[in-house]
Amino acid sequence: MKLYIQPGARQTKVADIREGELKIKLAAPPVDGKANSALIVFLARRFNVPLKYVSLRHGTQSRHKVVEICQPSGGPEVLFSEKN
Repeated sequence: MKLYIQPGARQTKVADIREGELKIKLAAPPVDGKANSALIVFLARRFNVPLKYVSLRHGTQSRHKVVEICQPSGGPEVLFSEKN
């Protein structure tokens, strides 16, 4: 899944689709990997999978990221649910 990440937002949520990438706003700051960790936790909760099933494939130091989720419990629509 291709993502565009905006760290330092007021709350963590899916915003929209931006140039073919899903835009996610993260409440975590882009310091010491906190935003990457918050992203993985957010995706694991939304897709109802263990943290180890979510891996950041590309973009650890970029706003543009590629994430792989193994055995998700639903499709992309779960990202737009209000579940935390």
